[in-house]
Amino acid sequence: MKTEDIKLFHRVVETGSLVEAADILNLPKSTLSRRLQQLEDELKVKLFHRQSRSMTLTASGSHFYEKSTAMMAELEQTMFELTDAKSELTGHLRILIAPIPEMLNITRAIFKFMDANPSISVEIMVSAEPQDMIRNNIDLAFMLEDSFNENEMVARHVINEAVEFFASPEYVAKYGLPTNATELLEHNTVLFRYPNGKIFNEVPYSDEVTFKLNGNICVNNLEVSLEAALCGRGITILPTPYCQEYLDSNQLVRVFEDMPPYRGKCFLVYPSRRYISLAAQRFIDHVLVVMAGCDKNDSGLGNSVCS
Repeated sequence: MKTEDIKLFHRVVETGSLVEAADILNLPKSTLSRRLQQLEDELKVKLFHRQSRSMTLTASGSHFYEKSTAMMAELEQTMFELTDAKSELTGHLRILIAPIPEMLNITRAIFKFMDANPSISVEIMVSAEPQDMIRNNIDLAFMLEDSFNENEMVARHVINEAVEFFASPEYVAKYGLPTNATELLEHNTVLFRYPNGKIFNEVPYSDEVTFKLNGNICVNNLEVSLEAALCGRGITILPTPYCQEYLDSNQLVRVFEDMPPYRGKCFLVYPSRRYISLAAQRFIDHVLVVMAGCDKNDSGLGNSVCS
């Protein structure tokens, strides 16, 4: 019995469709179907109820999925323990990155990992939209805090981001600047919606201060939020590095000059109910090493990944 066939079986279970699994794995549907049939023949059980548009597990298939998930996790861990750190890694990683200011720095960290492991191939996806990591066969994702279900993910904190309130001089001339959390409620704020649907409308700036936000514009994109602020549509909350050039050119001003910025967090996450491959584990280790030399009070990866 080939472990690769068991992995194919897992992808079909997780997508619920032979066609979708074949597309994700870049395999002909006929090849995938044949290999699943061979697996069933070896096990001498029927794993799926086959329908025209979906594949559902039989009782035996469900039992095999549960047991083989644990088995594959143990096998991967054993391989990780036995494999020398300098041994050549193989495999393919699908990595999702939220569109954050450090996106290009994360990409450079990925490139360094690929340089150290030339037999690894990587697919990088950038999206602010909700993504089912299991169904879409995504191995790892860089996601903002509160944008994923903690009960379904294993999360490693990798980046801190300074986030502040900004407004255009035109907005300030017309509406003035709030000086505290209560006054901010009287202003129009550009709201931000996370990929999981949650609106970022309550910001804990310290143990004592929480800003509640109201607004008639809601976006899920940093660039659109910035443009709304530049056009005087309202006060926006954005990462400081993202706005620095507009501060320098006096196109934006800080709203709360005397208050330290909020520290947003970005996590490297992966599904808790899927075993993690050796390549993914080594990538996580690589990112954590890269981060170890960065000041957690600054904007995460910085330029160190390029040196």
